[in-house]
Amino acid sequence: MPESTVSFNRHRCDFAVFPQECVASVIHSGQFLPLFLHVEFAATCSMTNARCPISNDVSRAADILRSGGLVAFGTETVYGLGANALNEQAVARVFEAKDRPHFDPLIVHIADRKWLDRLAEQLSPAAKLLADEFWPGPLTLVLPKKEIVPDLVTSGLPSVAIRMPNHPLALELLTLVDLPIAAPSANPFGKISPTTAQHVLDNLGDRIDFILDGGPCDVGVESTVVLMTEDRPRILRHGGVTQEQLEAVIGPVEFHSSEFNEEISNSDSHAVAGDASQGTPSGAVAPGMLAQHYSPTTPLVLASEASDASVSGKRVGLLRLSKSSTVGDDFPELAAVETLSDDGDLRIAAAEFFAALRRLDSSGLDLILAESFPEEGLGRALNDRLRRACHQ
Repeated sequence: MPESTVSFNRHRCDFAVFPQECVASVIHSGQFLPLFLHVEFAATCSMTNARCPISNDVSRAADILRSGGLVAFGTETVYGLGANALNEQAVARVFEAKDRPHFDPLIVHIADRKWLDRLAEQLSPAAKLLADEFWPGPLTLVLPKKEIVPDLVTSGLPSVAIRMPNHPLALELLTLVDLPIAAPSANPFGKISPTTAQHVLDNLGDRIDFILDGGPCDVGVESTVVLMTEDRPRILRHGGVTQEQLEAVIGPVEFHSSEFNEEISNSDSHAVAGDASQGTPSGAVAPGMLAQHYSPTTPLVLASEASDASVSGKRVGLLRLSKSSTVGDDFPELAAVETLSDDGDLRIAAAEFFAALRRLDSSGLDLILAESFPEEGLGRALNDRLRRACHQ
């Protein structure tokens, strides 16, 4: 048989594992015979690109999510790193891109209440009241899950965390893709949360497929997480909806003790993680619950706990609530100061918190001092972030 020459040409795939049509050019006895083959290629750019694309093209973002890719997108709280919550391979890539331990579950984002019925069951009257009042908005409800939700999303727990973001571009994306999207914060695990597209690009731009630029986040801290699987609702994490707002709708709400999360954070992750594939309910009880989280690279301590000896000879920065704060008076040789609000407005402070912490972290400091916030309203959420960021 005369020798034949075969050459392959495949279309480039910029995201996920995606079916591609390949053309095999076969030259046999001087004739050109095109053969069309259907082959699946693994994505080449997801973890190797120097920079992923960034734009406000919602259609492109939806296509990538449907195909198993990773899309970071802005919400009112922080930027999330999204993947199709019903696609375990896509969800696994979220954990890989963030270096996130598998015992830390993910929040599922929806734009239509129909998905609430498909993903969760046994909605209590209180859960319905909270969803009616605060969705779309910075509130996550932890509910009994249905079998459709992969165990990888919930870290093997029998409950799933669900929220509906209050951001026009995020809602447009979720409506267009028409899938539940698992989306933790779009940052390396445990580090400062991103509140702009540039933050995501700086930290994960070589690990993900696309960034949907929704502008700066308005709320600036993550959603409030409320456990709805018990007789009385419990706040697991303070966030963008305050305890006072919750209690105005459903009455007294308990707050979850952090002792369990301290134990998880200080243990060997392999010992506490369990096997999500087998549904072992061990690890964090909800997303964002570990004692160490939101941490800058620069050591961070509360200003009230700092001493002259701890700052002596160091380049020190200060994170303060307002211009009238006196917390920095005891440390006159500050190299950098970030003021979150002119007049102490906690809403403005929350929106600026993570961006200000990033600026201090990139200022070549040896130490960051932080002023505590009033333990009320959004101040509880900000103090929660400070305590976790200080935990070393």
